[in-house]
Amino acid sequence: MGYNAATDHDSYPDAYLRDILTSVKTVAVVGASPQPHRPSHRVMRYLQQHGYRAIPVNPFAVGDTINGERVYASLAEVPETIDMVDVFRRSDAAGDAVEDAIAADAKVVWMQLGVRDDKAAARAEAKGLRVVMNRCPAIEIPRLGLGAPEA
Repeated sequence: MGYNAATDHDSYPDAYLRDILTSVKTVAVVGASPQPHRPSHRVMRYLQQHGYRAIPVNPFAVGDTINGERVYASLAEVPETIDMVDVFRRSDAAGDAVEDAIAADAKVVWMQLGVRDDKAAARAEAKGLRVVMNRCPAIEIPRLGLGAPEA
């Protein structure tokens, strides 16, 4: 029996993760922090260093820049196409970010380590988005031996 992303969020085949990480170019980081010691700040910087356009989304940091990028209050305010939404929110708040990702026509929702919302994942997948939960792209990129996203 093959892998079914819609029913198996406990284990992702490397090919599934590799396809996502090599096909997305623009990543909105929901919950991005201007504080350099925070994981969201470090992961955003890592994505930038590996060729991704990382756009910070944080309603409490509007007007700031994070790693040289203007901070937006919401995904709806980001003026360009978003390929992937990287969610740095608690599991009980992740559903709102997923709904915003669906509305923004993102292709992928990626929930960070410790973040899981199966109902929100099912809603996203029903709308055609790919979903990853409880993983970090800054861990998966080197583990998979990936460099910059494909042009």
